[in-house]
Amino acid sequence: MDQDDYEKNRNYWKYLKAKLKREGSQLGSGTTQLKLLAPDGKKRQTNVLDAAGIVELAKQFPGKKANRFIEWFINGEDTIDGKSKQKAYALFDSSLLDSIEVGTVKGLQQIHAYLFGGLYDFAGKIRQKNISKGGFQFATAIHLKSTLAVIEQMPEGTFDEIADKYVEMNVAHPFMEGNGRATRIWLDLILRKRLQKCIDWSKIDKYKYLQAMRKSVIDSIDIRTMLKEALTRKINDREMFIKGIDYSYYYESDGTVEQMPPGLQE
Repeated sequence: MDQDDYEKNRNYWKYLKAKLKREGSQLGSGTTQLKLLAPDGKKRQTNVLDAAGIVELAKQFPGKKANRFIEWFINGEDTIDGKSKQKAYALFDSSLLDSIEVGTVKGLQQIHAYLFGGLYDFAGKIRQKNISKGGFQFATAIHLKSTLAVIEQMPEGTFDEIADKYVEMNVAHPFMEGNGRATRIWLDLILRKRLQKCIDWSKIDKYKYLQAMRKSVIDSIDIRTMLKEALTRKINDREMFIKGIDYSYYYESDGTVEQMPPGLQE
């Protein structure tokens, strides 16, 4: 039966509410009712979802179209992530790539400032507040300056030394936001300079990576093994760099949907 988009969405919404009611659930706690103009010209009470609710609803539509919608909705060109991602893409062809200090705190600040300049007022600035995630508190702000100075002096002669330096910088989390995206580029630049290698991030599963990073606070063996197995000598390959950016931003997605990098969905 041919239906326009309005009818399809309306009928699905009715079906979903009826289905949840039969299951003993009730949809509505995450919505707000607003009077919106209906096709008949009258303003009617309408359930309106916030951004998180829209993502949750999209999970009910399996397939490529839903994933593409979420990719657009979360990382659209008008979002902070979307804009910083476009900047990250351009970094490969930018002269800035060769001028970034490798392995230093200043170099990491340069990367962060480039990715988030004009998007966050703290772009490239070391945080002055304490932050935590998932119950874990990163390096305290009062000791952050001295912590970063110690990390900067860590050796970079072997892969294990570089990986340990990366882990310590992650524990420090020097910025209010955008640490992972900036630090993964920082890591690749160190590997390029010291070992003439970089990470093929497409070989690293998101959830295994996040689990290994959480565990690295106590034991870094898992993340070191994971990164080592993904090493490649394609340091001058633009496609490898772009793919790495896609995966880096994918790692930072909030997990409400299996948001694979563009072109990799089934």
